[in-house]
Amino acid sequence: MKGFFGKLLRIDLNNKSYAVEDLPEELLRTYLGGKGLGSYLLLENVQPGIEPLSSANKLIFTAGPATGTGMLGSSRYGVFSKSPQTGLYAESYSGGKAAAAIRRAGYDAIVIEDVSESPIYLEITDTKVVFHDASHLWGQETYYTEDKVLAEINNPKAQAVVIGPAGENLIHFACIENNYWRSAGRTGLGAVMGSKKVKAIVFHGEAEAEIADPQLLKSLIKEISQKAKGSPAVKAYQTYGTTQMVKIMNGAKAFPTRYWSEGTFDEWSNLSGDTLRENFEVKSKACPNCFLACGKVTTVKDGRHAGLTVEGPEYETIYAFGGLCCIDRLDEIIRLNDLCDRLGVDTITAGNLAAFTIEAGIRKKLYTGLAYGDADGIAKLIEDIAFRRGIGAILANGIKHASTQWGLEDLAIHVKGLEPSGYDPRTLKGMGLAYATSTRGACHLRATFYKPELSGIIDPDTTEGKAELFIDYENRLTIFNTQVLCVFFRDMILWPELIQIVKAVTGFEYTQKELEELANRVVTTTRIFNKREGATKEHDTLPKRFFSESINDGKSALAQEELAFMVSDYYRLREWE
Repeated sequence: MKGFFGKLLRIDLNNKSYAVEDLPEELLRTYLGGKGLGSYLLLENVQPGIEPLSSANKLIFTAGPATGTGMLGSSRYGVFSKSPQTGLYAESYSGGKAAAAIRRAGYDAIVIEDVSESPIYLEITDTKVVFHDASHLWGQETYYTEDKVLAEINNPKAQAVVIGPAGENLIHFACIENNYWRSAGRTGLGAVMGSKKVKAIVFHGEAEAEIADPQLLKSLIKEISQKAKGSPAVKAYQTYGTTQMVKIMNGAKAFPTRYWSEGTFDEWSNLSGDTLRENFEVKSKACPNCFLACGKVTTVKDGRHAGLTVEGPEYETIYAFGGLCCIDRLDEIIRLNDLCDRLGVDTITAGNLAAFTIEAGIRKKLYTGLAYGDADGIAKLIEDIAFRRGIGAILANGIKHASTQWGLEDLAIHVKGLEPSGYDPRTLKGMGLAYATSTRGACHLRATFYKPELSGIIDPDTTEGKAELFIDYENRLTIFNTQVLCVFFRDMILWPELIQIVKAVTGFEYTQKELEELANRVVTTTRIFNKREGATKEHDTLPKRFFSESINDGKSALAQEELAFMVSDYYRLREWE
């Protein structure tokens, strides 16, 4: 079998044991790897109705068949579980150097089961699994933990994924971190890892899966690289990374501001990619096998945070703290970014919850003293959340819980318990469809549908034809996530290239129609998981405020009927009951 190891590693934390199981070729042909395999295993291994933070939940890691092959954009791994944030299907991906090390351990998937009695960290290799005591690491921040476990393992090829205090304290939106600043950030997978008393996992090994057609793969890498030469989009990533989106989204009047009440931020230029480059020390950084170099390692030059370095801030962090919370200084956003990374907290949720708390205070539901633009107050709130102190203990269980506790359900912005990213669906209506139908909650990455809406491929304001184009994007990026490939290559790897990549790596030959059917199978698998947990078509909707409150002086609005039409069209095209 080419492109796969044909092996699953199952780890029992309670008994400190492990077993290797065979994966049939037919299963891999049916679901491929990455998201396909991870979603299948989640559905098969997690019993309906279990509590996400109980011993019955599973934590599943996958690296795709393209990982470690040299394919461009292939330095990503996936994590799957039942989400403590939504109670539904959970998936998250992270870049950096960890994916290749996970792949070298020699498994197509790793299923972690049960709970350890005391804190441990795992060492997973192609020859063994070692259960190390982690009591000396419990309570430590992510940077320290990563450095410490790698020093203890002392293998130059090793990479680690870790959690911070937020994961230990079962914060429902805690992250799994690697390489300091890379995050499997959404749906609370760090809390699942913390519930199992696993502080870190270190991967290393020498395993390699055989590539089906090395020469074809080599020619594809060359072809895609040639296509990228002179591309304005590639140049923008290399120059600005995702900070380019601050200017673009404010120009489109779809930049969520003042907790989703406005579509532009007056001080947006203070947060732009140009301001970052002009006023901070910025060095581009690429994941292995990538020329985009979208990572921007940024150091604050002066002021009270002088010397502070992060990789970022990414657009989503800037939108969450800059737009929603009205913080107009990049150095303060960098400080909050660093704090979230150290504690292991999702910045999108953290920024949304901070702005929600500010609004709760304005509405006199509670007294916090927190105001828009108050970076120090927001920093304290994030720490209180991570350590479950005061109102932080309420917010730690997520937006649905907090809004219910404070009687602000109609104010809260989320879909299925997950807050949206920085693309307002009242302006970009296709993003409304994306948020509503995503099985992990309001998600922008399963199709990155803001791209065709912003680039003129389809009118942002229309609803006709949205579902059909959206499914094309979602299907293609679902296949990306089976490999696992970075979605930022979406303009360079279209269906013809994707078909050839799968063939070169695995030897499996599919037509475009067959790959679309495979993608539909994977998406449907995630939907079956959610339906089993009680989520139905009625949950594929948006917060009431998106229908009742317009933005941009009343010029941008989304009618409930418009969303209902797109969702129904989506179901029809997916051939779902």
